[in-house]
Amino acid sequence: MHQLPQGTLIRRGDAAYERARLDAVWNERKPDRHPDVIVLARNEPDVVAAVRLARAKAWPIGIRSGGHSWVGNGVRDGGMLLDLSRLTEVSVDPATRTATVQPAATGPALLEAAAPHGLFFPTGHAPTVGLGGFLLGGGYGWDSRHLGPACLSIRAVDVVLADGTPVHATDADHPALLWAARGSGPGFPGVVTRFHLALHPAPRRLLRTLHSYPLDLRDEVLAWTHDTLELLPEEVEFSAKVGFVEGLGRPTVSVTATAFARDEESDPLALLETAPFRDEALCVVAGAGTSMAELYGHADRMTPAGLRWALDGIWTDEPADKVLAASRPLFDSIPDTTSHVLWMLWGGFPERPDACWSSQAKLYLSPNAGWTDPAEDLRHERWAHGELAAIQHLSKGLQFSDNNVADRFDEGLSPANASRLEEIRAVYDPEGRFRTYMTPAESTTAYAAAASARTR
Repeated sequence: MHQLPQGTLIRRGDAAYERARLDAVWNERKPDRHPDVIVLARNEPDVVAAVRLARAKAWPIGIRSGGHSWVGNGVRDGGMLLDLSRLTEVSVDPATRTATVQPAATGPALLEAAAPHGLFFPTGHAPTVGLGGFLLGGGYGWDSRHLGPACLSIRAVDVVLADGTPVHATDADHPALLWAARGSGPGFPGVVTRFHLALHPAPRRLLRTLHSYPLDLRDEVLAWTHDTLELLPEEVEFSAKVGFVEGLGRPTVSVTATAFARDEESDPLALLETAPFRDEALCVVAGAGTSMAELYGHADRMTPAGLRWALDGIWTDEPADKVLAASRPLFDSIPDTTSHVLWMLWGGFPERPDACWSSQAKLYLSPNAGWTDPAEDLRHERWAHGELAAIQHLSKGLQFSDNNVADRFDEGLSPANASRLEEIRAVYDPEGRFRTYMTPAESTTAYAAAASARTR
């Protein structure tokens, strides 16, 4: 092992190497990729030293913050893996309604610091997600239909550039860097060591409705949610899931709505009780008070730790009947009790010229495969990616947070913003020091290997 100012540099072959490599990916489906060195940074000077070392050695750099990239984007063959998972500081300034967070801080940590001051942030749904990758990827979080993607609440970023220079990027200084930080995902040309965020007034009430229906009502229920979205207040988060539900022991189509109410009187979820199939619900939670801890718990149980996971997703503005007809093979072949399809009703949010975030549509359709046996990798990956590839003609793009470009390529940015991002990368990272979006050739999943074999 080799010491940095406070962190540690581990070389391939060192006793601690394999544990550090495996720990860099939350998914139990670990990539078969091996960096030459792994840097466990403990503070920002460690990051500066690591980047300068990588430049001196001509090493490309992959970056890990929370490790929730489903394909392990930061773990690549050769070069350096810069592990930021120990950078977890959070501070809140109630006077300015702002927070500063390091990249591996989690949503619960930020909300816990903000709550005593009546403040809130649209954090990621899973409680163990690091804010770094979540924010850079756009950030579709709690109450984002109302507050917008989390990346639009970034006021500034502290960045270590490719030559090891630390800079503070704002809309006035290094505006191109801040533009890229608002949604470029793994394409960001630097290492963000700290995010400066605008906070929002906290909702006064959190309410949750859950209806689970027999599977033979699937298309009717999903079409109704699609048509109903515009009738709901923007403070309501609305989605459906096709798969098994806790306690029922059978596959269902479940509708969930969560309200982040700003008043004490309204009933923002009342419309769900008027669904034409409401009397056929197998179980019902109607407008129940809840908490962020409970919401995190529900979300965490959808994709629990300890399993092998493959996710994919497309944004689409196509009519519900067209989407349902095209995706019937996807819905009809959900592999097992852990896997499911998420039908997330987003609607849309105004894009901004100061953010490269630009991939969205009314509906996000996302297969989630979870399993335990490595021998089953190809079957589950083929379902998650292959069935979606068959309906890619409906797609308006992907979410970088699901990070599936290595297994099924799709666009995560508008063509104009993707082009501008490459121009910014050429200025700030002319040697390509930082790893960017993973290509199919770099992926080590069973699905990518099978696709490669078919083309040889």
